[in-house]
Amino acid sequence: MTASVFIDGAVGTTGLEIAERLAGRSEFALITLDEARRKDDAARAEALNDADFVILCLPDDAARDAVAMIRNDKTRVIDASSAHRTAIGWTYGFPEVIGREAVASARRVSNPGCYPTGFIGLLAPLVSAGLLPKDWPYICHAVSGYSGGGKAMIARFEDDTDIAYRAYGLAMDHKHVPEMQRHVGLAHAPLFAPAVVPAHRGMLVEVPLQLAAMPLAAAPDAMLASLTEAYRGSPIVRVLEAEEGELLLRGSMEPVDTLELMVFAARDGSQARLIARLDNLGKGASGAAVQNLNLMAGLDETAGLRL
Repeated sequence: MTASVFIDGAVGTTGLEIAERLAGRSEFALITLDEARRKDDAARAEALNDADFVILCLPDDAARDAVAMIRNDKTRVIDASSAHRTAIGWTYGFPEVIGREAVASARRVSNPGCYPTGFIGLLAPLVSAGLLPKDWPYICHAVSGYSGGGKAMIARFEDDTDIAYRAYGLAMDHKHVPEMQRHVGLAHAPLFAPAVVPAHRGMLVEVPLQLAAMPLAAAPDAMLASLTEAYRGSPIVRVLEAEEGELLLRGSMEPVDTLELMVFAARDGSQARLIARLDNLGKGASGAAVQNLNLMAGLDETAGLRL
């Protein structure tokens, strides 16, 4: 049976990549609006209510408005914005962390942010297992390709080729912080230090740990074993053996929907660096939305993904 899907915001970066992943799949039929109708609220409301599944690729306020237009109990929603990531009544769409069944049965799913996908993927299993404390003031350093900032950021980096590194979130109020704290279960908001580099896609997310100063922290080997067990059998999340030397993002990175997790450690075990590598447009956005759509539709979670 074919399910209808309406991507509201289909001309943005995330929406376009979702459509690419759904192209040619017989399980879904896309509801599309032409250029003249895609900004017409009446036409959008009709599409939102006719679809079996709606994927919102909109700014936060516009995503909230779109949800308010849905006036039936049939349409199920995946929101790729940050509007509902800590909202009551919404399921957080990180199946490997919250459970595939929770996503599969949900009517309202909020796609995780790209940076939080790395942070939560690293820390949530370790904190839940008691291998790291909930009340530690964690720091997260992260660097992303510029495509995560949408059309304006893409245009800026492609026009100004002299930008080598852009640090931001300098007021410590980045919109990803609440979901990072909530979905790991931390007592304190993490200090989040994001940056953008002149690469179209790709992301590294790092949590440095002063293990010698942390009460009740496990040894790095135990953390690696715990992450390996937590994601055992996942076709999307891969826990890798860390190799000393260097860890690269390449400007030529191809689209990919996997999430790689690594534990680097000092030889005496006193320090560790937990690092996640992912495509900010893959598992960090469009790939995650398609994975969640597959689960909600009762399909193989990897269908249409780039693994």
